[in-house]
Amino acid sequence: MNLGIAMKPAMWSDAHLRLARQLGCESVVAWVPFPEGDGVWHEEQFRALVRQAEAHGLRLEAIENFHPAHWDHVVLGEPGREEQMENLCRTIRNAGRAGIRCFGYNFSACGVQGYRTDYNSGNQDGRGLAATKSFDEAMIPTEPQCNPYFWFNTRIERRGTAGILPPCGAEEFWERFRWFLERALPAAEEAGIKLCAHPDDPPVAFLRGIYRPLHSPEGMRRLLTLVPSPSNCLEFCQGTVSTMPDADIYSLIEEFASAGRIGYVHFRNTSGRLPRYSEVFIDEGYVDMPRALRLYRKCGFDGTVIPDHTPQVSAVSPWETGVGYALGYIRGLMQSLEDEERDGRS
Repeated sequence: MNLGIAMKPAMWSDAHLRLARQLGCESVVAWVPFPEGDGVWHEEQFRALVRQAEAHGLRLEAIENFHPAHWDHVVLGEPGREEQMENLCRTIRNAGRAGIRCFGYNFSACGVQGYRTDYNSGNQDGRGLAATKSFDEAMIPTEPQCNPYFWFNTRIERRGTAGILPPCGAEEFWERFRWFLERALPAAEEAGIKLCAHPDDPPVAFLRGIYRPLHSPEGMRRLLTLVPSPSNCLEFCQGTVSTMPDADIYSLIEEFASAGRIGYVHFRNTSGRLPRYSEVFIDEGYVDMPRALRLYRKCGFDGTVIPDHTPQVSAVSPWETGVGYALGYIRGLMQSLEDEERDGRS
């Protein structure tokens, strides 16, 4: 098990990669690292990121999320999905050839919605008046999603300005998911890469009339049997899974880690579950984080653990300070577990 960090394009820089290594990280996850381009992310693009990370003593562990414009037809079951699927497979193979081990994705039409994240509007509900990312089910928009805004906050110009994303029930959406997996997983196996599905955040069954297949433990289990493959894995967002109603986060960690179906982990804490919760500091939520990390290790998980994101703190550099606090906490837990094993107390 190793410590990592996720970076969006705005954060990806030599300075931040150097900082990540200084804070004890061994790996890095690149979140939607490239623009749309020609519909394919190319091997040399990935290799350039790999070289840059390695120059700072880091391994590029994963790419997180396809560009929304690369697969809107696939997720929505629209004409044009065959061409997009061919390009997605090329992207997956290119990432594998560059030595990247995991490719995270979120098979969702609407993305993340219902959160209060405008830190300038008085959202200071966290410890010491820190700004938290807070969810309230009553705040979820109910009107249909506008057509150009596939994946919530990404406008795809070619989709035009008129119309809505049509509603979609459970079985139809699962068939779209199956169609994708049947074509993507052989490419992933060939490339030696794990395709890692992020659970639906927030974990609600429908959003704007469209089904959310991974809103529950049952959905995650169904995913892993839908198209059997060693490359069919989870991007196990512990924060999201812990907000699912009645989910036992500890037994789920054991279940999926023991089966070898976790590619990498988003290790963050929350104040509770649906219908209302906040993404709090890593040391103050309801999940016993030392117990959780011990379970990953006990069950044989040997991948990357990242803090994902954290509350916004009052600092000159809020992101660096917040993520630095979370990384230090996780590194301390990891060292404690290593000490336990050395002392024969694990």
